[in-house]
Amino acid sequence: MRVLRPISSTEPSGDTPFNSMAIARDAEDACRVPKPPSDLADTAYLRNGYRAILRILIAEEALASETCTCLLDQFTWDQALDALPRFQTSDNPRLPFNVLELYAKADALEAQVAAGCAE
Repeated sequence: MRVLRPISSTEPSGDTPFNSMAIARDAEDACRVPKPPSDLADTAYLRNGYRAILRILIAEEALASETCTCLLDQFTWDQALDALPRFQTSDNPRLPFNVLELYAKADALEAQVAAGCAE
C-alpha cells in the first residue's frame, strides 16, 4: 500500500533545515504547484515531468468542473506518478516522457482555465 504524499506547503517553519529551507509564497502563487519532494524521483528531469503532469491533472479537473477555485489541495504527488502511463512516450525509465511537451500542455491548459475564469 502506497502512502499518499500531499502537496506540501512552502511556508517556512522554524524547524526547517537550511539545505531545504522554503521561501514563503506570494498570494498569487498560492495555487501554483510547488517543486516536488526530492524523494519523488531520482532525477530533476523526472521530478519536473511529474510536476508538469500534476499541473495538467489539476487544470483538466478545473476545466471539467468549470471551477475557478484552487484545486491544488485535492491532488497528491502519487496521482502524478499513477498518471505516468497516460503521458509516457518512451520505455526508457530515465526519460519516460518529454518534459518540454508536458510543460507546453500544462501551460496551454492553465491558460484555458485562466481565460475561462476571467470571463
